[in-house]
Amino acid sequence: MSDTDFTRADVCAAAIADAFSQDGEIFASPMGLLPTLGVRLAKLTSNPDLVISDGESVFLGGTPPLGGKDVVEGWIPFRRVFDVVAYGKRHVMMGATQVDRHGNQNISAIGPFAQPKRQLLGSRGAPGNTVNNRTSYWVPKHSTRVFVEQVDIVSGVGPARAAAAGAGASRFNDIHRVVSNLGVFDLGGAGDTMRLVSVHPGVGVDEVVAATGFALEVPDDVPETRAPSYEELVIIREVLDPKGLRFKEVPAA
Repeated sequence: MSDTDFTRADVCAAAIADAFSQDGEIFASPMGLLPTLGVRLAKLTSNPDLVISDGESVFLGGTPPLGGKDVVEGWIPFRRVFDVVAYGKRHVMMGATQVDRHGNQNISAIGPFAQPKRQLLGSRGAPGNTVNNRTSYWVPKHSTRVFVEQVDIVSGVGPARAAAAGAGASRFNDIHRVVSNLGVFDLGGAGDTMRLVSVHPGVGVDEVVAATGFALEVPDDVPETRAPSYEELVIIREVLDPKGLRFKEVPAA
């Protein structure tokens, strides 16, 4: 294996790891397969101070492979998670059925609020996450159905809505990164709108723009998302995901 032998899934895992690299000693709370892989990669490389859990009820004393077991360091039943949410020492990465140019996220339902066409998870912890903690999003299939001009129902709150609601909602609102299978984004555009930060290797800017259902801010010079290092590839393939579960979300071909 060489340091040029990487897949799109490996690039996504490294991009997610980068989103957590500067957080220091906080509770990293990834939701889903690639976010979990990326957070654990960050803990083994750029940010060893991250506190991670099994996603259910315990803090882990090490960094197990996906689906693996490890030494339990502490106990955090779900009700205790809300204490951490309110305290703020947490960075959560959630999914997004829809996300709009203002960083609002929808995981509740598709269609009109009064009579939606499809019921989803419900808002769950998204409102509390986005007004109390740093929040990022992972989108495995970037399309105009996901990246929309305006979400049907606001589950996760973007900065404009948080500001309109007052200091209690805006003080800790921090939509940090959106990582998709095509690129990396932030809310550094005009008026805190979504901006293209980088495109993954093999992806063109035009491809990202065509797959986005709103006017995405595109800088004059868009860099390529960095490729994972040889060390990171070894960790991903031999330590964290030897079964290749990441390819269920981002196919290798």
